[in-house]
Amino acid sequence: MIDPKPVTLERDGIRLEPLSPEHHDGLVAAATDGELWKLWFTSVPEPGTVANYIRDAAKGQSDGHMLPWAVRDLKTNTIVGSTRYHDIVAAIDRVEIGYTWYAQRCQRTNVNTTCKLLLLEHAFDKLGCAVVGLRTDNFNFRSQKAIEALGAKKDGVLRRHQARRDGTVRDSVMYSILKEEWRDVRRHLELRLERNST
Repeated sequence: MIDPKPVTLERDGIRLEPLSPEHHDGLVAAATDGELWKLWFTSVPEPGTVANYIRDAAKGQSDGHMLPWAVRDLKTNTIVGSTRYHDIVAAIDRVEIGYTWYAQRCQRTNVNTTCKLLLLEHAFDKLGCAVVGLRTDNFNFRSQKAIEALGAKKDGVLRRHQARRDGTVRDSVMYSILKEEWRDVRRHLELRLERNST
């Protein structure tokens, strides 16, 4: 049975730090880069709600179903986004990766690939997960493309699955990576990082 605990993960100039109130100003700055909260189909907090965002993540962690991180770019020593494990189901060795967002300047860079590699590596190699899930809004086409580019398999669409921040209800596109698929997914992500760093 998996037992996720706060941990710092780092490679290739990116560090995932356990999310804390100390990250407040950095998250505000990251979200402001591109006014990301205006994308109605994402979970990016508005600047005035970042404190609540951090508090809610901490509550999810204390309740045992979330493990949140802030994403730090070590080259600039700035916080560039956030991500987390959520919907942790220890009894079946399952976590999902989500609540992921990055400052606009970091989108379509190696940041997401590096973060996903760190999170998947920790989930499969350290925690012993049998499956890692990912989900996104039916209208978040960029996110769907990014998840598929990782090598995750599409499980299907859950209709009227979750409330959005604006009160509308979204369909969720569900993906997963099984433990037996992890070796090939890792090779794919390592090669992608290697090619993009040259």
